[in-house]
Parts: sequence; structure tokens; C-alpha cells
Amino acid sequence: MSVFTVGDEDFLLDGRPVRLLSGALHYFRVHEEQWGHRVAMLRAMGLNCVETYVPWNLHEPELGRFRDVGALGRFLDVVAAAGMWAIVRPGPYICAEWENGGLPHWLTGRLGRRVRTDDAEYLVHVERWFRALLPQVVARQIDRGGPVVMVQAENEYGSYGSDRGYLRHVVDLLHACDVTVPLFTSDGPEDHMLTGGSVPGVLATVNFGSGAREAFGVLRRHQPRGPLMCMEFWCGWFAHWGEEGVVRDAGDAAGALREILECGASVNVYMAHGGTNFAGWAGANRSGGAHDGPLEPTVTSYDYDAPVDEAGLPTEKFWRFREVLSAYASGPLPEVPAAPVRLAGPVGAVLEGWAPLGEVLEVLGDEEWDTPLPPAFEELGVDRGVVCYRLEVPGPRRPYPLTVEGLRDHVTLYVDGRRAEPGAAVAGPASVELWVESWGRVNYGPRLGEAKGITAGVRHERQYLHGVRARGLRLDAFVPEAVAKVPFRALERGREAEGGAGVGEGVGLYRGVCDVTVRGDAWLRLPGWGRGFVWVNGFCLGRYWSVGPQEALFVPGPVLREGGNEVWVLELEGAGADAGVRLS
Repeated sequence: MSVFTVGDEDFLLDGRPVRLLSGALHYFRVHEEQWGHRVAMLRAMGLNCVETYVPWNLHEPELGRFRDVGALGRFLDVVAAAGMWAIVRPGPYICAEWENGGLPHWLTGRLGRRVRTDDAEYLVHVERWFRALLPQVVARQIDRGGPVVMVQAENEYGSYGSDRGYLRHVVDLLHACDVTVPLFTSDGPEDHMLTGGSVPGVLATVNFGSGAREAFGVLRRHQPRGPLMCMEFWCGWFAHWGEEGVVRDAGDAAGALREILECGASVNVYMAHGGTNFAGWAGANRSGGAHDGPLEPTVTSYDYDAPVDEAGLPTEKFWRFREVLSAYASGPLPEVPAAPVRLAGPVGAVLEGWAPLGEVLEVLGDEEWDTPLPPAFEELGVDRGVVCYRLEVPGPRRPYPLTVEGLRDHVTLYVDGRRAEPGAAVAGPASVELWVESWGRVNYGPRLGEAKGITAGVRHERQYLHGVRARGLRLDAFVPEAVAKVPFRALERGREAEGGAGVGEGVGLYRGVCDVTVRGDAWLRLPGWGRGFVWVNGFCLGRYWSVGPQEALFVPGPVLREGGNEVWVLELEGAGADAGVRLS
């Protein structure tokens, strides 16, 4: 057992100065069977520590129902087996371009802007969560023989609020839960962020992508003593749907890393390996300097232009970072692990069945609500997925614009069974369906925790239409035993698409089979499709969207099996006649 402490100038391990050369790797963005390989890649790059966030909403999807909290402990055991240290960032808020910044939808739906404050009801939930989670960390602290050397208190709070009492409460709660390793905060290197986010007596660190000397100079104005650390060295960036992908020159990133280390500082490379936003967990941002503009949903890939790419392979940035980091190693760096097995050749999936979205809702949907006004996703208990709102336009009446107020994300409108554009003139009587699809909850900025769905109402001219039937279709409902009950109808064979049989049936759930001889990591492409979600053998790969920039979804090799593999495609926009599915 060892003792890790914060000295006046350095981190100390049993009294000896050490430098943390860390890399961010989120266990929840990597298939568990591939954790060991990804950790070994970080070690081979020259790192001695692994950092991970912990998403509360993944592990407590419903109030009081915890799901696989032990995953964090298993991941930390993998880190320890690799001979590396670990930094844990348990939140409760994590940002991370993750749905709702890691906060559960049932929590923000109830409390709204009271989250991340010294609010008594909010803190009750935080304490319950920490007491469920933190035994995984406490048992693996370095002073108990484990790898954990530091734990974060909250996350970038100076970018959000100024409730110092709340931050002190989080620090005290971590101590009350027996966290004995050093705590830290992390914020942007600006005075207002460090003023709002730091806690007296707790190590402050800074996050940036370049300009280390200037950033550490700002930090020193707020914290004259203590080790310097860049807790998030942004070596790349994330991407939004409909925008260009983000690429950072490897030489430029390596130079910025070298500058951090020349300052005598420790570093956490964010991301060292990004992974994937499986199962629709990608968050969203609001555009504009004040982060309150139009919604910008984050793509499924969290490659981040990291040195270890989404498939676990070394990039040019990996080799440049390895060269920089080797100068700070105590000996030769380990050999780079062999690449994971890849799928042997391209394989097309044969699409065999299709079910209209309304019929899918009847089988997989939640209980229908009958209310005067449209309920938000949070009221319906829907975190990721779509909600169908049904209502009637009374009549007879003249055509007037049908408008949706307080709409979040995307709506597809049907009037008497035919698709129409929001704002279209509708005469009464008419039956209206509005399918609202969540594009991910905001994970950063003042719009954090905003409700999803239709949050005001539906108007016909100036008149609100009351009497709404609403039903959620959650992504979690798509499990093999449930999907087996969907009444798929046979697809008529059109001309053969590049990856299988032609489609042309439009919006709904498609089922197909893909035969694999030797399983391995693969990329799934969906030529001819619009937007939706895809599953392989019941594992949700995430959202696809023809607007790009992402053109293929990563399929971890452990998801596949030799022989037939079942593929489901939930198409929400409308597939083309030659749409197909291809693995390569």
C-alpha cells in the first residue's frame, strides 16, 4: 500500500515526487471485453495513469433502480492489472458530451435549475448516488492497495455557477463517503471560472488545448502553491451532426503536450481514446457564445481525433505523443499491442421484414397518457427515444396554421395519416400525430437539464388544442424478447442494394440477417437510409444520420457471432428504395 499526497510543488507518492501522465478513457464508451486492449494502448503510448468519468444516468436510469454500478470497479481492476494509476471523476455532473451531462432525466425533470446548487432535495439524491457508487472507488484507493490516486469534486463548475456552498457540500460528502485520496476541481484557465469552480483547500487544475504557460500563469494567481496539472488537454474535439468533422494536426498537438510537460506539470490527455456513444447516449450543445442558440446534437462517434482512434488503432498523433512522453519514462516503453481482429471482408445484410412505426409503438411503447396538454419526455419517463402525441382538430373549421410551441429537437407531423410540415394549414376536423425524436439532452451551459418533447402546447391559429394522448417509445425497449413480438411483414424484393435487398417501405423498424464467418471489429454502413438507430444482436450501436459527417458506425467484435447476426434498423425519416446494410 502507498500514500499519494499533494505537495507544495509536486504530487508525492510515499513522499517521493511523481508526475501524472494520464489519459482519458471512458469505460462506458468501450465494450467491456476491449477495456484491457485500450488500457494497454495508453500504457504503450507512455502514460502511467487512466482517467474516467462516471455517468450517473447510465447507472440509475430510474429513481432508486441501479444498474451495473460495479462496472466502474471492474474497469479500475483492469487499470490496476496493467500497472497504472487511476483518476476518477464521479460528478455528479460530468459534461463529457454525454446525455444531460450525466444527470438523470428524472432528476432534472423534477428539479430543473435547482440541480448543481445547494438545494436540499437535489443533495439528497446526490448523497444516495454517491453512497451507492463510491464503495467501488474507496475499496480501490491507492492507500488500500488499489490504483485510484485522485477523485474529482464536481466538474467545471466555474463554467456553470457560483454556489460555493454546493461545492463545499460535495467535498464534504466525498470525505464522508471515505474518500481519502486527494480531491481536485478542474476549470477553464479564466479568472471567473476558477473563482466560481475552485474550493479552498482542494487542488485546482485547469483544462485547455494550447497555451500552457499562459494557462498555468492564471492558475497560479488563484493557487500560488501546489502541483500544476492540465486535467483536460484537448488534443482533438468532438463533432455535431451536419457539421464538418474536427481534426487537429498531430504535430501541433504534440507541441502543445510538450509545452505542458516543460512547465513541470502533470497532464491528462483528453481524450487518449474516445470510443463510441453507444445506445443513443450522445449529448447535445446549444450554439452561440452564450450556449443558448439552436440545438447541436453530437454524433455517435466519440473518436475525438484522439491518438488511439475509435477502433483502438494508433494514429499519427499516437506516435508523436509516444515520442514526447518517452522522454519522461523511467525505462523503455512497452510494445504497442497487436491490433484487434477485424471482420474478414465486407458482408451485406439481407433485410427480411418491416413493421410501420405505429405498429412498433403498439408492441414496444409505454403506457399511453391521456392529458389536457402534451407531457414532456421527463413526465413520461423517456430518456432516449421518441414520443408520439395524438390529438384532434375539431371541426368543421377553416384551414389554419398548426404550430408547435416549446418544441425540443425534431418533430414529424402527420395529418390524417399523411406527412405534413409543421406550420402547415390544417382544416378541421382532422386527426394529428406528432412524433418527437430526442436528439440528446444538453450537456453543457445554462440550458443543462432543459425538458424534452413538446413543452408548451399545440395551437390551431390562436387556439390551444387540448386533449392529448401521448406514448413513449424508449430505446431501452428494443430487446430481443420484445422485438420478437413485433408483427414484421415480408419485404417485397426490389433491386439489390449494395448491402442487401431493396427497401422502399419508409418509416419503421426493419429486421435483417448478416452472415459472418470470422467475427471481428467492423464498421456498419447504411447507404440509402435517412436517420434513426441500429442494433446488432440486440446491442444498440447508436444513431445514424445521412447528413454526416459520420458515415459508419463502429461495431465491436464481441457484439458479433459466427453465423447469422440479427440487425434491426429503426428508420425515422424514410428509407430510399435501394437502402441496404453493409458490414466491413
